[in-house]
Amino acid sequence: MRTYDVIIVGGGAAGFFAAITIAELNPSLKVAILERGKEGLQKVKISGGGRCNVTHAEFIPSELVQNYPRGEKELLGPFHQFMTGDTMEWFEKRGVPLKIEDDGRMFPESNSSQTIIDCFLKEAQENGVGVLYNHSVKFIKKKQDLWELETTEGQFTSKKVLITTGSNPKIWNLLEDLGHSISQPVPSLFTFDIKDARIKDIPGVVAQNVEIKVVDSHLESEGPVLITHVGMSAPAILKLSAFGALELAKRDYKFQIKINFIKRSFKECLDDLKEFKQEFAKKTVFKFTQYELPKRLWQQLVLASQISMTTTWADINKQQLDALALQLTEAVFKVTGKSTFKEEFVTAGGIDLKEVNFKTFESKLCEGMYFAGEILNIDAITGGFNFQNAWTGAYIAARSIVN
Repeated sequence: MRTYDVIIVGGGAAGFFAAITIAELNPSLKVAILERGKEGLQKVKISGGGRCNVTHAEFIPSELVQNYPRGEKELLGPFHQFMTGDTMEWFEKRGVPLKIEDDGRMFPESNSSQTIIDCFLKEAQENGVGVLYNHSVKFIKKKQDLWELETTEGQFTSKKVLITTGSNPKIWNLLEDLGHSISQPVPSLFTFDIKDARIKDIPGVVAQNVEIKVVDSHLESEGPVLITHVGMSAPAILKLSAFGALELAKRDYKFQIKINFIKRSFKECLDDLKEFKQEFAKKTVFKFTQYELPKRLWQQLVLASQISMTTTWADINKQQLDALALQLTEAVFKVTGKSTFKEEFVTAGGIDLKEVNFKTFESKLCEGMYFAGEILNIDAITGGFNFQNAWTGAYIAARSIVN
């Protein structure tokens, strides 16, 4: 039986961040991370296409929380204690400066997730944190005032336990045995599978600023949309997938979306098209792209409106004008399924938030047990927000453990 003051179950982003913070705040504490894999920090490694999207350049807590479909209310207080600016300072103090990209995402200046991994491993080692790989936890129980954990590699005891295992069903089961409720996990952050003649031959095309609604629901978003080989992706779609995670799971990922490619009403668009008919009479509709749309997308929408490649603006009839206005402002696409976004897989679901004290990130049911990261029923849209939740929860839990 090995004894520690604090045991952290899960060697991911939140686990390492918390372990290092605990060891720095109180160097006399004996701290260990138990990681089931042969190496840790796997999500850090693949995040942001291997660059690690550390956080997002949003510095107002009330604005930051709006990026969390689950956890918005609960994270407001914690973000007043530790958020984006603190994250930047934490990494920069340890020799990892971050940079802000045009869309607000923040990455290490090195553009490599390995920089973040190396930083964590170095800090853990220098602060005397024990990192034990291939230690899969089989059970957790409380005996008097100590936690007992059995792993595939032996038994451990500690006064305090921090669970940072992300979406791990085995750990969720162990926590249910301790009385916690788990919100049923469903995928969040996924792309839409769409088979449609209008987008079949134009993968790689990006419509920069569109409005999307899920038909027969309150779900809507706006932003860029990327046409892919299997359907649609990019922020506008990913935001819908996050905020609609539960609703779209209920629909078995079969639903319709309506896209406004130009953010104008049908009537406004129709008035525009009538003006184009007068102004550009001799030009062909197919070749004369409007609204700064990508040329190939415009052409597909024109063909879908039963307008031939050779039709001039002068020759376009009322029926065709109506059809084109509809394609531009109310194009309906049938979604037939979902695909994982790159290798990033985020889950909606986890420990019921009512069972956690968000001043300390301690369990309300199990004294001396804390949580951070995605093990909680908290998830965010893409852009570095899921990591910010991990850093904030890990920092507050670490401070609570030390105090």
